[in-house]
Amino acid sequence: MSGRPFDAVLFDLDGVLVDSELLGNTVWVELLAEHGLTLDRAAFMARAVGGTHRALFDWLRAEHGWEQPGGFLPELDARLARAFTATPAIEGAADTLRALRAAGLPFAVASNSLRERLHLKLAAAGLSELVGQHAYHPADVGGRGKPLPDLYLHAAAALGVSPARCLVVEDSVTGLTAGVAAGATVWGLLAGGHVHPDGAQALLEAGAARVLGTHAELREALGVGVSV
Repeated sequence: MSGRPFDAVLFDLDGVLVDSELLGNTVWVELLAEHGLTLDRAAFMARAVGGTHRALFDWLRAEHGWEQPGGFLPELDARLARAFTATPAIEGAADTLRALRAAGLPFAVASNSLRERLHLKLAAAGLSELVGQHAYHPADVGGRGKPLPDLYLHAAAALGVSPARCLVVEDSVTGLTAGVAAGATVWGLLAGGHVHPDGAQALLEAGAARVLGTHAELREALGVGVSV
């Protein structure tokens, strides 16, 4: 990739390629209410976006004294699976992936989503074929999800690229922290339909080199056109 600033692009999934955050967080808030804990959805999303389920359960226990009852997790999994069958791609995401492919710039997805949900969302959004085998999740790195750097280090290694030559595209401080810790350049992308609890200023303060608002802006910044 002579002359290019990056040798690969590593994408977060939720809020970056697929517009799933509102779907998933609505399920969480509704089910928590059924089990005795009423939370404002915006406040819940401020904590949930970019994190793992384990981190969320830890937070619910520490901040709200709430322990998951028996049967909660299977019901949550079932409802999320139903909700995520309607996951749309973020506007321009497929164009970005096609443009990167046409330019010969490798890319991968590194997500805190569990494997089944990761692939369900990619399929629902029509992105599975474009992403191919390079979709990684915490189980690929012994459960060490973001904000630890392991997922992005793993994705870079799978593409055969140094993390220092990778661009990470993220929408949350949690994910951005992982990309920075991996040694990559990280750009924020706030293109999802939900209100981002981690706004542009928060991403910049966490180490984002720049923050973009659309996939069209991302393609322009990368210097890649839309494949037709």
